Amino acid sequence: MPDKNKVYCEPFCIKEGYQFEIHKVEYGENDAYSCFMHFHEVHEFIIFEQIEGDYYYNQGESKLLDNDIVYTPALETHNFELSERPKSWYIIQFIPEVLNQPELQKVSFLLQQGQQLRLKKEDIAIVQMQVKWLHQCYLENPLDGKSLLLLRLLILWISDKAQAIKMPNTISLTSSQNYEKLSPVIDLFRQSPYVDISLTEAAEMCFVSPSHFSRMFKRIFRCNYSEYSLNHKLYSAARLLSQTERSITDISYELDFSSPSHFIAQFKKHFNTTPYKYRIGVKSRS
Repeated sequence: MPDKNKVYCEPFCIKEGYQFEIHKVEYGENDAYSCFMHFHEVHEFIIFEQIEGDYYYNQGESKLLDNDIVYTPALETHNFELSERPKSWYIIQFIPEVLNQPELQKVSFLLQQGQQLRLKKEDIAIVQMQVKWLHQCYLENPLDGKSLLLLRLLILWISDKAQAIKMPNTISLTSSQNYEKLSPVIDLFRQSPYVDISLTEAAEMCFVSPSHFSRMFKRIFRCNYSEYSLNHKLYSAARLLSQTERSITDISYELDFSSPSHFIAQFKKHFNTTPYKYRIGVKSRS
């Protein structure tokens, strides 16, 4: 059973000087899980063991099954909605420069957009074995050449063996007019750890009325604009807590919370733990 005191807050962060990170994530039945539509500056594979739910990404949405794989490139919008059943996966995030390796350049064209991937039965055990090797090697020494070699092998194997899921009647998110109209504000969220503009100002940027902006935003991101803005700040805070040694007070002001106590209260409400305990939990898994 997973340690109920551990906090799993994706996306994880790649430490300075590292080319990738890999983490094992587990939830018991009915364990609280939280995610929201987000993006990050690194590429990401999620290799599921147990899973049931939906994957939302630029190409549309699709159902997740045990042993599926999800690939999301840097800065692509994505989200998950998962059932309450037990779930587990490995999350691998790596800097885009990894794909510049000579042996990976021939498959990099396959990794230009988000994909849900599925393996044949005979290949599932092989990929699961490879990802366990990678995780073990990473825990021993993430900068060791064996870790990077195993990462490249895993990417090559998945690119060769896995098939992209083509869901019927799935509408591409980025091709929708709503997404295009919202792109000035979406780009702000991509470029900044927090966005300090009102709904009215955001609507003006997109040349629509506040009410129309609000409806479009909720249709795309499945929460209202103020909720998304707060979630974006909290996930930025989680990154800073795991990736830097900045104080909680400094982080609270850097992300424009009204006070450190307000930041701590909002963080605990969303992640069910304090910023301090979250930082300790991340370091204990490193």
